[in-house]
Amino acid sequence: MNRVAAIDCGTNSIRLLVAEVTERHDGVPVLRDLHREMRVVRLGQGVDATGRLAPEALERTRVALADYAAVLVRKGVRDVRMVATSATRDADNRDEFFAMTKAVLGAEAEVISGDEEARLSFTGAVGDLDPDDGPFLVADVGGGSTELVRGTWDGTHAHVEAAKSVDIGCVRLTERALSQDPPSKRQQQDAGDIAERVLAEAYAAVPLAGARTLVGVAGTVTTMAAVALGLPEYDPERIHHARLDSRQLWRVTADLLSLKRAERAALGAMHPGRVDVIGGGAIIVRALARTVFEESEITDLLVSEHDILDGIALSIAGPR
Repeated sequence: MNRVAAIDCGTNSIRLLVAEVTERHDGVPVLRDLHREMRVVRLGQGVDATGRLAPEALERTRVALADYAAVLVRKGVRDVRMVATSATRDADNRDEFFAMTKAVLGAEAEVISGDEEARLSFTGAVGDLDPDDGPFLVADVGGGSTELVRGTWDGTHAHVEAAKSVDIGCVRLTERALSQDPPSKRQQQDAGDIAERVLAEAYAAVPLAGARTLVGVAGTVTTMAAVALGLPEYDPERIHHARLDSRQLWRVTADLLSLKRAERAALGAMHPGRVDVIGGGAIIVRALARTVFEESEITDLLVSEHDILDGIALSIAGPR
């Protein structure tokens, strides 16, 4: 069997998917998960202010990547593709990052454009959905950027109609506007205003009217779902395809913003690396959902555990 590995290095986390690739009767590649793992390395620490990747952030990423390389050997992976997104796109010293990843992984990391990031996220997110529930809007809220993609899925291929990546994510927004713990009402308002202003660039490029399903992917959304569902620990099976309506989204955002750091950390489903930035991420999700609900017939957010990692793995299995 062909085993592939996808690595997504974002602003906040670095994630690994090892999958076995088979083919349907019509030749369409199908993935079977063998290993998924996530490490919060905060590669984008301070990039928004300094324009450079911090030495300690590069070292955290190197350690995680070395562990991933060992997993690839144990799992007998034949092909690997690593993509790097917002933090490395913006960093003046990104050559240091590339040299490190080449030395540790033995393969070149790719800095992909925001549009490519959006396409891969969309492909991964809609692959197990009912085509009749489209057109789909896929929202990928990351650490340094947010991607909004509109398209359809015919059961075999994803068709992207419009996509836009904007420079707002949970790490960027937290560093810009949420310095207090918990943030004051004024800081929350300022952060919300920033999110709405930046997200408006996405709405200008991606039509909302006529869309039928809003799919949220990545750690901010899945963590919000876990907290909203009251899960005692993170449970991907219960989170995948959970639906959150406006009442639940507004409530979980308000709750997260009202808690002190120790209280957020005590939530059973909260990853330690998301404790400091989940409030900023929740503000972005709330702002985005509010506009989508107002400008379309969509009334809830469908949460997906499948995202850009699945899209990267599929890109290895098929034509890029």
